[in-house]
Amino acid sequence: MKQLFLFCFLFAIAAQAQQPVSPNYVAGNIVGNDSLLHVNLPVVNVYPPKKFKNKSEEQQYWRMVMRVKKVLPYAREAALLLKKYENEVPFDARRRDRHIYVKKAEDELMAKYGPTIRKMSINDGRVLIKLIDRETQMVSYDVIREVKGGVSAVFWQGVARIFGNNLKSTYDPKGEDWQIEQIIYFIDSGLI
Repeated sequence: MKQLFLFCFLFAIAAQAQQPVSPNYVAGNIVGNDSLLHVNLPVVNVYPPKKFKNKSEEQQYWRMVMRVKKVLPYAREAALLLKKYENEVPFDARRRDRHIYVKKAEDELMAKYGPTIRKMSINDGRVLIKLIDRETQMVSYDVIREVKGGVSAVFWQGVARIFGNNLKSTYDPKGEDWQIEQIIYFIDSGLI
């Protein structure tokens, strides 16, 4: 009997120690006998289904979507690495120190991304060049010239020109690259 009394006593103390739970109230107004609730909902953008002239145009669009999804992470990573480089290597650093840092960073990047970047198509490279300009606000030629030097930038521009690309091409979100900008918006919104 003492054990039962002790158990009930401890249970009662534990029950009193709990904080009362307050119900979640939603703001609202009472109009007559009716209540109007006010709930903040997130903004939802609704877009009409994309219309295509023919099957070929639709296939081209979805190829561009896949291409942008493939190279956008690389362009964003390049922008982050460029900012990291600018922060870690002072502008007035010795040329040798800059070269050592760049070589180390290049080796890390090639170990991490080398195999996948080598398998990219020429069209993937075109989109990557545009997206690097979008993310860094510098054309790829200027990025290479700033990091590796002018001779290296001229060399890689020549290689790019042989394969039909141009490292000096700029990103124009309101002009010829409007479709890429729209696809990036849809990707960031989670629609694609």
